[in-house]
Amino acid sequence: MKRDERRVVSPWNIANVLTVLRLVLVPFFVVCLFLPGTGWRVGALALFAVASITDHLDGELARRYGLITDFGKIADPIADKALTGAALVSLSILGELPWWVTLVIIGRELGITALRFVLLRHAVIPASYGGKVKTVLQITAIVLYLLPFIPGPVRWVVMGAAVVVTVGTGVDYIVRAVKLRKVAKQARGE
Repeated sequence: MKRDERRVVSPWNIANVLTVLRLVLVPFFVVCLFLPGTGWRVGALALFAVASITDHLDGELARRYGLITDFGKIADPIADKALTGAALVSLSILGELPWWVTLVIIGRELGITALRFVLLRHAVIPASYGGKVKTVLQITAIVLYLLPFIPGPVRWVVMGAAVVVTVGTGVDYIVRAVKLRKVAKQARGE
């Protein structure tokens, strides 16, 4: 018999620390966003930018150095949704972004995250190229809303693209999940 030689990765690694840092930054970002003045707005933008960079960096480090953990698989999407969700809800509360945009994006994100957790015990559906484009568009759109003095039409075009891609990739993910479920049932002989 072969011994299981998989390396046990500690949840206390740099990738997970960056994920936790992103979660910790969310309330500070929200507070800065609600404080009056351009300086606080720029501070909120800086916190959002740092948190967004950790999103890319933690995944890159986890894959490159084999630091993938169960904690990271769960905490990373939660941290992502917390950051973008907090930004969208805050912008809607401030009256800068229509609530329907926030509800569509958050509804899709929560639905797909729930679906991922349901599928987690069977298989992981890898992020698609469209999912990566969705994330970039959402972050870019939020940054444009956070930046002072950006013309409304510029913000709307990018946010509109983010909404369209968000919904489209959500539908694609559901289709892939249904196919995966059918394959899993066939494999079990159901």
